[in-house]
Amino acid sequence: MTRSVETTSSEDSELSLPAPKERRRLREAAELTHDEVAAAVGVTAATVRSWESGRTDPRGRKRELYTQFLARLSARPQDGGPAGAPGEAKTARAAEEPAADPPVPDRPTPDGPTSDTQAPDRPALDRPALDRPTSDAPTSDARTEPERLPAEPPARVPVPGPAEAFDGLYALAARDLTRQAYLLTGRRALALEAVEKAFVQAWDRWPEVATDPDPVGWVRAIAYEYALSPWHRFRRAHRHLDKPPAEPADRILLDALLSLSPANRRTVLLYDGVGLDLPDTAAETEATTPTAGHRLVHAHADLADRIPELADVPLEKQSALLRDLFTALRPPVDLEPRPAAVVRGGGERRTRLWTRATLSLTAMIAVSTSYTLMTAPTRYEPPLAPGESVSGVPPLAGPQQLTERGKQLHDKLRADPQAGPARIAPRIE
Repeated sequence: MTRSVETTSSEDSELSLPAPKERRRLREAAELTHDEVAAAVGVTAATVRSWESGRTDPRGRKRELYTQFLARLSARPQDGGPAGAPGEAKTARAAEEPAADPPVPDRPTPDGPTSDTQAPDRPALDRPALDRPTSDAPTSDARTEPERLPAEPPARVPVPGPAEAFDGLYALAARDLTRQAYLLTGRRALALEAVEKAFVQAWDRWPEVATDPDPVGWVRAIAYEYALSPWHRFRRAHRHLDKPPAEPADRILLDALLSLSPANRRTVLLYDGVGLDLPDTAAETEATTPTAGHRLVHAHADLADRIPELADVPLEKQSALLRDLFTALRPPVDLEPRPAAVVRGGGERRTRLWTRATLSLTAMIAVSTSYTLMTAPTRYEPPLAPGESVSGVPPLAGPQQLTERGKQLHDKLRADPQAGPARIAPRIE
């Protein structure tokens, strides 16, 4: 799907790409459509048409896959088609179906020939009499060859589950994407974090990724976006670059690449490092093809000013030299990603935590709403008017304080009986 920035095999690089007309002729001779060729190579049908018309040529890993595919097509008349190529199912089905039996000429019996003529190009075989059909037996179904055993049905290949498919994608692309993210950022921790974030998001949206024509490109776009986010400059852990490479040439290359703008840096890495063609590079960077071309030209000019080896190379060979330099660069830090099961398990745990947090927050909102509905007043209660100070009120006029004589009389009245004639006519003591 994508070209790894690691060193490719020398055996594949020795294959030569046929001319555009020969590419089309091989495809039409194999009775394949543009969509089938695109599915086998891992590109779009429009890209295949562009390759066959000669407008563009495949680059990097796509060039190797396309060259091997055409080489298998050229050998198809001898061996029945390339293994794994589109249209193989049709060839396999045609091979499994029994071919129509050719007419068998009448063969002589022990008593004499049963037909008037004998096939000139196929002489009768000398077989025992038991193996030869007689004139009384029907000759239409006669066989001279031994009975063929019924072909065993092909064993069913178990379909991998989502976890196995994710682990396979991770094993295929994780190391290459980590290296590419390091070239974009110059930071080991940020590169590993970006790749893990991309794969966690891919696992969360696995049905969409599994049906995507280029799942590695899907993950790569997420990893690049996260690695080049401008918000990382505010994080203390990512403010400074890691230690530079030990080799001076690698150090100059990495410094020159990091001096480019994020858009130009991403364009150069996709076109020269990964090996995408210009339309695919423009589509992944969300730009038009002319804009991607201008970015590439300016980036090559800036890199040529900083890299001595690139300044002495013609413009048409700068991409190949940059690809070799990216492949030969050795980071001074370990870029080994964590196992796929750990990344997948971490994503699942994070999803569970977010789900529980969302459910808890929803429950709290529901409880608060219920309490408010139960305690809220059901009718209007007018507020109490605030108090005001009143002046000009006369002092309280009431009975005066009792004197000493009045207190005695008061106590005597309380001690006397409350009822009876004695109260009206007191006796003399």
